[in-house]
Amino acid sequence: FCGECLQPCLQVPSPLCPLCRMPFDPKKVEKASSVEKQLSSYKAPCRGCSKKVTLAKMRSHVSSCAKVQEQMANCPKFVPVVPTSQPIPSNIPNRSTFACPYCGARNLDQQELVKHCMENHRNDPNKVVCPVCSAMPWGDPSYKSANFLQHLLHRHKFSYDTFVDYNIDEEAALQAALALSLSEN
Repeated sequence: FCGECLQPCLQVPSPLCPLCRMPFDPKKVEKASSVEKQLSSYKAPCRGCSKKVTLAKMRSHVSSCAKVQEQMANCPKFVPVVPTSQPIPSNIPNRSTFACPYCGARNLDQQELVKHCMENHRNDPNKVVCPVCSAMPWGDPSYKSANFLQHLLHRHKFSYDTFVDYNIDEEAALQAALALSLSEN
């Protein structure tokens, strides 16, 4: 793990691995010196100016590279494939706000749910059902995530509403995306 990901885990009385949530001894955490050595010795071209930069310094370089900033400014803004204008029938689950599976706090959108759980339930070892997944047509309301916090952080970085038409199946969605992609080029 990089220091930024591991650091919050070290600031609690009983640290838990950010991946498997098993307890670990912070005194036994070792730097991956071989990885650091590789990052400091390998060079790659910047995607903007093509200057060769060590991988260890690439993030810093890219954040200040004028060519990358120019490319980002000219990048088209995100627009949903299809406008979200679906009526919300009363017989489907609420997919906009959720209750915390640990304490029941209600009306949390996805980002608020992540923040709430990270601030209040970081050390809770209980396996819980993801309220976001269980609200989806493909969700299993009985499936308990072994590592709910990592699941939230990795699987729910965006709102499904932006990308999903709940009225069509997966194959129809794929065909629609392919047809739209071909028509735009």
